[in-house]
Amino acid sequence: MSMIKLAYLNFKQSIRNYLSLILSLAFTILIFLNFQNLLYSDAMDVLGKMNKENVDIMIRAVTFVLGCFMFFFIWYSTNVFLSRRKKEIGIYIFMGLTNQKIGKLYMLETLMTGLAAMILGIGFGILTTQLFQMILMRISEISTVIHFQISLQPILTSAVVYLIIYLIFVLKGYINIVRSSVLDMVSASRQNEYVRQKPAVLILKSVLGVGILGTGYYLAVKEGGMEVMGNVTAAVVFVVIGVYLLFGGLIPLIFQKLAGNKHFLYRKERNLWINNMIFRIRKNYRTYAIVCVLMLCSVTALATSFAMKQRYDGIVHFRNTYSFQIMSTKDHLEGKIAGIIEKENKIDYQTKIQILNLDSSYFDTRYQDSTYGLMAYSQVKKLAEDAGLDFDLKEPKDNEIIDVSRLYLLSIITDHSGEKVTINKKSYQETAETSEPYLGYLQELASSYYIVNDKEFERLSSLGQKMYVYNYKLKDIYNVKASQGELKAFTQEMASGQTALVTIDPDSSDIEWIKVMYSFCVFMFMVFILASGSILFMKVYNDAFEEKERYAVLRKLGIAQKTLKKAAQKEMRFAYAAPFLVMAVSSYFSVHALAKMMSTDLLGIQIISIGIIFVCFYLCYRLSLGFYLKNAEIHP
Repeated sequence: MSMIKLAYLNFKQSIRNYLSLILSLAFTILIFLNFQNLLYSDAMDVLGKMNKENVDIMIRAVTFVLGCFMFFFIWYSTNVFLSRRKKEIGIYIFMGLTNQKIGKLYMLETLMTGLAAMILGIGFGILTTQLFQMILMRISEISTVIHFQISLQPILTSAVVYLIIYLIFVLKGYINIVRSSVLDMVSASRQNEYVRQKPAVLILKSVLGVGILGTGYYLAVKEGGMEVMGNVTAAVVFVVIGVYLLFGGLIPLIFQKLAGNKHFLYRKERNLWINNMIFRIRKNYRTYAIVCVLMLCSVTALATSFAMKQRYDGIVHFRNTYSFQIMSTKDHLEGKIAGIIEKENKIDYQTKIQILNLDSSYFDTRYQDSTYGLMAYSQVKKLAEDAGLDFDLKEPKDNEIIDVSRLYLLSIITDHSGEKVTINKKSYQETAETSEPYLGYLQELASSYYIVNDKEFERLSSLGQKMYVYNYKLKDIYNVKASQGELKAFTQEMASGQTALVTIDPDSSDIEWIKVMYSFCVFMFMVFILASGSILFMKVYNDAFEEKERYAVLRKLGIAQKTLKKAAQKEMRFAYAAPFLVMAVSSYFSVHALAKMMSTDLLGIQIISIGIIFVCFYLCYRLSLGFYLKNAEIHP
């Protein structure tokens, strides 16, 4: 029998065991291909050139993340299957096969698995390109005509990236088998890799894990001002390391302490599974840590998606606060402007405010080369009442100031309180910050606007030029062009008075890429959930065969099948529950850090994300439990 035929027979007989790996890899290739296809299709041309460039950057970033995930996922899965295959193909030693021939057999069988995944992934990826774009556009709320479009470039790119990564680890497995001794392969199924760890080592890992994880949690919620981005980055590193040490130290230590309590151990089926978990967790804790981190990434991805959606809606509302804004050095123009607008439109509301423009030379060195405007507290309060905007600001004192900022997509500064601003050599304490759109689109044009009390406004008025801003919101915001021409002519006539017109186009598409971004995050959420579920499922697959002999011995000792099933269920529950619980706690801090930078409340989204993961993991638990019991030959 040829090596190819033998490898094919082995692959055919083990196809059910390889199914989880094949489907997981195929799904990853499918997503990778669809994102690549977006780069080479015209689906995003509807967004315009600038948005298309931003979307292309995001797609490349997403495909890089998917490529990294594919690399580590193939690395992990091939190691699991190599461990299992070494125990099975060791018997070929007695058939006279050399290590080189056994390695070739492994390579052929693994290549068949990889090619099956690639064919399924690319095949279904091609079939779902239109569906993928439809879902993406629907989530992004972008109206466009979707048609089937696929080119050779994304197919080749996806296939080449996947094959290069896969062949690296196939070759690695071949070298591993060639260098293995005959004794290693023949006795692999009887090697005990699970030994108790020394309590001192576990205590050290536990202390370090809890300390590092706690530090990560603290940095995630710390109000850092300018340091917030560094705090969040450090928090990510600390949480990942802390989770790793938690599963490698604290949890094994707890199990060993429970096993030492005989009153606890000899009740129900605890003796059957507690001791087994002690020995097994030394090898599996890395898997649990990986799954926990992947689930944490999935929660953060979905929270990012909703945060982006909220922020996009907020920016649109921010910009559409007014339809027309006219700035002039002349006062009492509101009647003329309103008369022009009302020829073609109905005015929903109108406001007026005076702004004192100051040169940057009046500010300290930190604020040079910027544009500044000061507003009087009473005028801002009146404007908010006329426009129906929230206003809960306390009137600043003579040495206090309020920062009126634009609405940022992502802020690296989350705490402005306590900062000082120097104006004309006088220091002002910043007592509050608001992103309420009192000045609408104009707040995006200047570097800083500040609110001072009326007394300070008058005192500083001699330092700069006063500008009157007339703001108008139309009943029909999409009918701005009807009045735009005459308003433009009016401002040109008033040029000697330094008058300018700002028209807000509600159909502007310069931030449409944000909608695509939060759609990408939804897909990443699904990819991370699938990844964590697949890794646990493969671990269950490997554990089931390793535990088969142990359960056979226990049956011979007279332990009932029902009792064995309960013990197996408790082992399985721990495998799913431990990473889930650690993730649920850690996600609060990761989502909280994101909420700070996005200036929004994401607690509800976090709870929804955890709920979705719980349902997915429960279904995966039920499926893997049946698989585990069947392969371990436990049939109550």
